[in-house]
Amino acid sequence: MTQAESRPAITDNSTINDTCDLYYHHNTARIWLPIIYSMNFLFGLLGNILAMFVIHKNRRKLNSTTLYSRNLVISDICFAIVSPSRIVYYAKGFDWTLGEVLCRITALFLYINTYAGVTFMTCLSIDRFFAVVHPHRYNKIRRVKFAKIICIFVWVLVFLQTFPLLLQQMSHLEPSGKTTCMEYPNFEKISHLPLMLLGACTIGFYIPLIIILYCYSQISIKLCQTTKKNPLAEKTGTNRKATNTIILVIVVFLVCFTPYHVAITQHMIKKLIYTPDCDEQKVFQIVLHVSVCLMNFNCCLDPLIYFCACKGYKNQIMKMLRRQVSISSSSATRPAAEESSRDLSENQTLQSIPLNHKANLSVNRNNWDKTANGSV
Repeated sequence: MTQAESRPAITDNSTINDTCDLYYHHNTARIWLPIIYSMNFLFGLLGNILAMFVIHKNRRKLNSTTLYSRNLVISDICFAIVSPSRIVYYAKGFDWTLGEVLCRITALFLYINTYAGVTFMTCLSIDRFFAVVHPHRYNKIRRVKFAKIICIFVWVLVFLQTFPLLLQQMSHLEPSGKTTCMEYPNFEKISHLPLMLLGACTIGFYIPLIIILYCYSQISIKLCQTTKKNPLAEKTGTNRKATNTIILVIVVFLVCFTPYHVAITQHMIKKLIYTPDCDEQKVFQIVLHVSVCLMNFNCCLDPLIYFCACKGYKNQIMKMLRRQVSISSSSATRPAAEESSRDLSENQTLQSIPLNHKANLSVNRNNWDKTANGSV
């Protein structure tokens, strides 16, 4: 007997969800999830606002790489703006009290951030591929005008992918009396859901992942060939900078986006074969919450990509840090400088006193000492 045959044939997923407590971990989640989302909100918002400030300041030096980075910043800021609502939701133990409209808007911004981030990271990879592997062959593609058209196309594509979320019921009143928002069980009633999610994962994650890995593998090969032909390239640090950027983009992509899409993929394949039981759905629900936290963590890691990929961003950050260090050091050395200047002024005052006056001062001091000794 196969695994599918040994399981009970349950066709109504809502029946399982009503009898199975998928949020039994709410006491733990209401502590850790708000902390994680608060860190994502603070560091992500500050880092991306700083990145937007630097990019805007250097807008006259705009190129295709900076343009894709700016759109990546915009998608991160959009998610950071709606993060406080999720913090409140998790702090209340999966209880949404802000209404259906805000629930749908929050879901829209979350998925826009995810798939706009994936797409613009793919654009950055392709842009770097053309710049390093084919520097003279595809110059038109790397022009700012062409890059702007690509950015508009990406936003339209992502919005068309996520717009149906505004038409779906996102919140659901649970038997416990709490209202959940943007949770997977709320989508169970959608027909052909497994096929839809598998298609979304393929288009939105697996194809971009293959493109990114291919581009950066070719870039790495090209950099190694360049180093062998010209050893000075290694000394200048250009290849090392490009390699660090490659590693960082791949790590961010794998750490942030892979767990979520792998979890969705394996669970949807299960649903096509059989109906998962209560324990499996509980595990899947916990994995989803953890993997979504990792997926949102890309807001904090994206500024590191700008730091490595955009020269202007790195220079501006270093300039601000040097300025802060110089202010701190000057404030620390100011008391010592004031003390030394005070000693110098006293010495100059003594030197300006006439010699006969100094002699009188010395005699008076000696007489005072003798008087003091005699009185004792």
